[in-house]
Amino acid sequence: MAVRASTHQAGGVVLEKLVNLDGGGYRGPRIDCGQGHWAEFVDYRTKSVITVLTPIQIRRAYYHCSACERGVLPKDQELDIVKTTCSPGVRRLMGHVGGKEAFEEGRQDLEELAGIVVKTKQVERVSERLGEQIEVAAAAERQCALSGKLVSFESAPTMYIAIDGTGVPVVPRETVGRAGKDETGRAKTREVKLGCVFTQTSVDNKGRPLRDEESTTYVGAIETADDFGKRIYAEAVRRGLHRASRVVLLGDGAAWIWNLAVEHFYGAVEVLDLYHARSHIRQLANAVYGTGTNKATAWTRRCLDKLDDGNVEALLRSLCRLRPTPLETKEEVRKTIGYLKANKQRMRYADFRKQELFVGSGVVEAGCKTIAGRRLKQSGMRWTIRGANAIIALRCCQLSGRWEEFWDVRSAG
Repeated sequence: MAVRASTHQAGGVVLEKLVNLDGGGYRGPRIDCGQGHWAEFVDYRTKSVITVLTPIQIRRAYYHCSACERGVLPKDQELDIVKTTCSPGVRRLMGHVGGKEAFEEGRQDLEELAGIVVKTKQVERVSERLGEQIEVAAAAERQCALSGKLVSFESAPTMYIAIDGTGVPVVPRETVGRAGKDETGRAKTREVKLGCVFTQTSVDNKGRPLRDEESTTYVGAIETADDFGKRIYAEAVRRGLHRASRVVLLGDGAAWIWNLAVEHFYGAVEVLDLYHARSHIRQLANAVYGTGTNKATAWTRRCLDKLDDGNVEALLRSLCRLRPTPLETKEEVRKTIGYLKANKQRMRYADFRKQELFVGSGVVEAGCKTIAGRRLKQSGMRWTIRGANAIIALRCCQLSGRWEEFWDVRSAG
């Protein structure tokens, strides 16, 4: 640790000299302020900046525009340190940890692993700012996709689009007027809509589909279904939607998911997640015959066999023969029958397997846990929608393998 600290210190001395070789970045007695006016040179000013080595002092020429009534520091713009005391390299590391773990834990990791000492609030602000920049770039990309200007040369025999949702705890003001499920009647969470796109080109030696390695990308946000539909559609276009031989949409029974399928992915093979369907059957068996009873187990086994075969008609006949007496159980039977009828064509699992397709949405469910659960739903966390969406954008970028791409584009800009 002592060797590392001394090496960083020596490197910081060299870096400081290199950065200040221009004498402060003097550009003449006056320069364009960027708003069509002239800014006059005033003096030189020094700024302390935290770098990945050590804090260094940077000498910058200061200009002032009397028309705009603001200062102009061209060297700050060139070094990408406008309104910040952290170098781009440090901010990149802040975003890296801020997208993966709680901000305080990220601060500790930066100090322990890289010798960078910053405040927890700095990690939070930088991470959220980077997430907002990622979202700005994503919004521009969506606009290109919706206008037909986004062209992709990716192609795969089968493209999967999986969609799900999960609740994230938010501050009270973000749930005003929203009904909740607890005794207070007020909501405490907002739904993050999450989608992933992945491809399949092969099967294993048993004919089971194999997800292409490193083909999964994610998008998500707390937003309306209509806005999210545009988001997931743009991602699918970027990934080669129009060049895919076959498109498969995976989801649970939520109506908004299938509405998006009609609007944006018309003609796609729609598959209801097998494990959601199984869960409904098990819950109904427990409600009718009692949790864990032999009758519930036997009835569940018979129904799941029909379900796995995709014989929804036979399964519905089994449900219609149930004659429970409690009103609550009758209502449970009615809801399950309605669920199966509404999704009947999405439950032909035997046919889907013959076509060598996935029948489960485990990929996006795992994404919900990794993106939202592990990062946004830790004990004591409460988010604003703005803050949550910034971290979701940051985390999706990282897990989609686009982190380097974002920094390349940002640097070029």
